Amino acid sequence: MLGAAGIGVGAIVGGGVIVLAGVAFRAAGPAAIAAFALNGVIAAITALSFAELGTAFPESGGAYVFAKKILSVRAAFAVGWVLWFAYIVGAVLYALGFAEYGTALLGDALRAAGLPAPGWLSGRRAALIASVGASGAYVLSLARRPTGGGQWATVGKLVVFGVLLAGGLWALGVRHGDPIAADLQPFMPHGISGVLTAMGATFIAVQGFELVSGVGGEVREPRRNIPRATFLALGLGLLVYLPLLFLVATVGTPAGTSVVALAERHGNTLTAVAVRQYMGPFGYLLVMVAAVLSTLSALQACLLAASRVAFGMATDRTLPHLLAQQHKVYRTPVMALYATLLAVVTILFMVPDLAAAGAAAGLIFLVSFALAHWTAYLARKRGGAPGAFRAPLFPLVPVVGGVSCLALSAFQAVTVPAAGGVSAVWLGLGVLLYVAAFSSRAEVVDARAEARDPGLLRLRGRSPMVLVPVANPESAAGLVEVASALAPPEVGRVLLLSVMKPTEPSDEPPPGLLRAQGVLTDAVTRALGRGHRPEALMTIADSPWDEIERVARWRQCEGILLGLTRLDEKGTLSELERLLGKVDCDVAVLNAAPGFDLDSVARVLVPTGGGGRQHELRARLLGTLHRSARRHIEYVRVLSPDSTAAQLRDAERTLGRVAHDEAGGRHDVRVLCASDPVEAVVGAASSADLVVLGLPRVGGKALFGQFAVDVARRAPCATIMLSQAR
Repeated sequence: MLGAAGIGVGAIVGGGVIVLAGVAFRAAGPAAIAAFALNGVIAAITALSFAELGTAFPESGGAYVFAKKILSVRAAFAVGWVLWFAYIVGAVLYALGFAEYGTALLGDALRAAGLPAPGWLSGRRAALIASVGASGAYVLSLARRPTGGGQWATVGKLVVFGVLLAGGLWALGVRHGDPIAADLQPFMPHGISGVLTAMGATFIAVQGFELVSGVGGEVREPRRNIPRATFLALGLGLLVYLPLLFLVATVGTPAGTSVVALAERHGNTLTAVAVRQYMGPFGYLLVMVAAVLSTLSALQACLLAASRVAFGMATDRTLPHLLAQQHKVYRTPVMALYATLLAVVTILFMVPDLAAAGAAAGLIFLVSFALAHWTAYLARKRGGAPGAFRAPLFPLVPVVGGVSCLALSAFQAVTVPAAGGVSAVWLGLGVLLYVAAFSSRAEVVDARAEARDPGLLRLRGRSPMVLVPVANPESAAGLVEVASALAPPEVGRVLLLSVMKPTEPSDEPPPGLLRAQGVLTDAVTRALGRGHRPEALMTIADSPWDEIERVARWRQCEGILLGLTRLDEKGTLSELERLLGKVDCDVAVLNAAPGFDLDSVARVLVPTGGGGRQHELRARLLGTLHRSARRHIEYVRVLSPDSTAAQLRDAERTLGRVAHDEAGGRHDVRVLCASDPVEAVVGAASSADLVVLGLPRVGGKALFGQFAVDVARRAPCATIMLSQAR
């Protein structure tokens, strides 16, 4: 627990209060103490939601992982993108803070040694060199060790702050003269707006407690230790912040001078100047040392968290897969670390000062925390995880916490337009990148994850329904088994449909009624045996195809599964294509001999075309097949006989990427050279039990291309043809 709490303490304690105390007192006067306390209340409410999510899903990745479990992959990308940026901007803030205090401390040391401090030491260039150097050093450290070491900085600064608080309390106890209340007047010189401004600018100072949940996969006994470490980290932070701010505003402010005026004169070094007032040069030196230690440990914590978020997103393909590359020896996410460092350095050159960095970081963290509250609310409503920590007063905690975070972030965006503008640009860039580059692969990987873990569908509040028209008793069993693969038991739903032709009015049962009842009875029995609670529907219609479309729309089905045994039948393909063009859902077509049994399928062949196109529905089906039993899956692509060696290597590499995303780690890939692609695939299917074919789309409409039809007709085994809704 102490190790996990140390990560949170490293991010919270010290850096924010030292670097941003001047900003807070300029904005709110002595009411800056109240601003920090109110931020602490919001943080405590948020910590309850993070503790619940962290114990329900003890994995590394923080709010991004929680969103991935509870929301859609698109929403998870938005949360991860916001969170990655938040930690990047937080790292920028602490890197600049280290540079300012580090260069000032070096200048003081040179003057104390009787040497002149060069003028450039206090300039922008020196600050950038120090900021970039510290960020780079920590990235190299984190690349070699999972947590980069650095606990010495956390322990050291706690000792220093203990001395500062003890000295201030002693000075307060022996103080004579004006009462303390006089130092705190006027308490709110700029009114409530000043307090809100100070809250927005300094909220980053209480950030860090969520890092405990962010490394939940590395915490021992997470359900016991994550809540304890989270509240311990936040509690220690507030235990340091509030007394220190009180001391700065009272014994740290010279008689006859207001803390606002002192903050205006000394800006970011206000805390050091105030401590010198009651502890002399030694106190000033302690604050400078504490500032360096605090900003360094917070910088390390932000870089660590940012890299873990980027690594998790890259693993899920919501960022380039290159960022998921790990160090060959240390198994650390080196490419995610380097990408984070590049972003930090870029923003370092863009942000003019600490106040701007603090405002942007606070706003973006508030947005990410509001999203976390929303996720916690949905997780509890959908059942959560048994045995997890549960925040009290549900739903008051996530609702009040989420509204508070959103309201404060909106105020911050209005009062500090630069912070709102930077955040808007980053979010807009994320939307463009996701749509243009990441969405296809991310949604395929997510579909595979849902298939392998149907509990994800429950957590996301989804219960997909698959419509299965049944007409032949001999094919009912096979259709139900495939439907179970497309709609996981206990989560998905299967709707069995039997369509009868209308008959003349008669007192006798229609000729086809008993047969239709028998088909439905057999199908329902099969579905119950597969763990479903199926629905059965019998309707009367002139056209079975039109009735399938009507029922699919009426019941808002996510998929339709059709069983065909005679692809050569006149009009069948044209009717199928007409149906595909009219329904707005996935369609799967099973072409199998009577008695087909999905459980007996051991080898699956997946022919693909060029271009490396992903197929979400195919990933869902293959993921289910992998979940229920270990099956051999082979991806095949056919090239012309005159293809070069380079073309063969490129095709194999592309095919391997598609297979890895759709089928996971258990698959083979093979590139064939043949003048007749159909013949080559049919030959490869001779040792397979099932062929899975994706139907091409032309102009947004799925078509039964000649290749798919010929393979389905000639293959010696069952085939499933898949058409995605989009």
